[in-house]
Amino acid sequence: MITADSLLLRYLIPLMLLLFSPQPGSGFQVTDSIGTSHSFAAPAQRIISLYPAHTENLAAIGASDRLIGISTSDSYPSAVLDKPRYSYHDSVEKFIQAEPDCILIRPMISRSNPNLISKLREYGIRIVSLQPTTIAELYDYWLNLGKISGFEQQAAQMIVDFKHQIEDIEEDVATVPAELRPRVYFESIHSRMRTFAPESISIFCLTTAGGINVAGDAVSRRGTNIAGYSKERILAKAEEIDVYLAQSGRMNRISVEQIINEPGFRAIKAIRSGRIYLIDEYLVSRPTPRLLQGIKTIRQLLYQG
Repeated sequence: MITADSLLLRYLIPLMLLLFSPQPGSGFQVTDSIGTSHSFAAPAQRIISLYPAHTENLAAIGASDRLIGISTSDSYPSAVLDKPRYSYHDSVEKFIQAEPDCILIRPMISRSNPNLISKLREYGIRIVSLQPTTIAELYDYWLNLGKISGFEQQAAQMIVDFKHQIEDIEEDVATVPAELRPRVYFESIHSRMRTFAPESISIFCLTTAGGINVAGDAVSRRGTNIAGYSKERILAKAEEIDVYLAQSGRMNRISVEQIINEPGFRAIKAIRSGRIYLIDEYLVSRPTPRLLQGIKTIRQLLYQG
């Protein structure tokens, strides 16, 4: 349903950003995910992205031409996959030869290879570390990518469109009484018995889709979206778990059979009833507009039939 508030979000906010955002040549600042403030005289023209989410989001706002390199892990969208590939394990010389004016990383890269980052900065290359862990941070992250690339209005419109679709889903979910909503355990890494932090983007996807997170008492590990949840804690809630949902991909190489055959797991209500589902991690863990696809997929799994 289109409301006055929805129309305000859709049209007025992007217009205000257009009127009041920094104009070419006026300069701007971006504070990244590790608290470093970066001053830009103008948007970056030659960007290397070392995180697939950065690549996907820049493409989504129309800034693909700003990309001169992408990560070795990139697989989407297809339109950018022919660009040169880079890894944080590459030599300093390889990056310098590309002459980037900005390299986009995420905090994990800073922790894994601090020497590379410091050496690149010594050569005057700007390194910006971005990765949101909550839905509020997601919108700031998209706007920052827009500022850095010179596509701020497009990023703002992407946020408006995303929020509008979230509102539509929430209106639909609101028709389901709370007592009829399935209680879900959402697995992030099976081998380590990990779930997602309650404030994470992944749990936002679950709850927006109409699921109730049974691991709401989980605690984030080192400020990430991952949270520990021991087998003992899972089994203590065995009869509460209507659905066992697991992300599947590079972070969690898992199958339904492995989950079923995990010692002790047959005590879980969802295992006994056959309500074990896998979902592509890129749709629930990667901070891109495809989160909408993830939310819709979860909703179909929870309420199928």
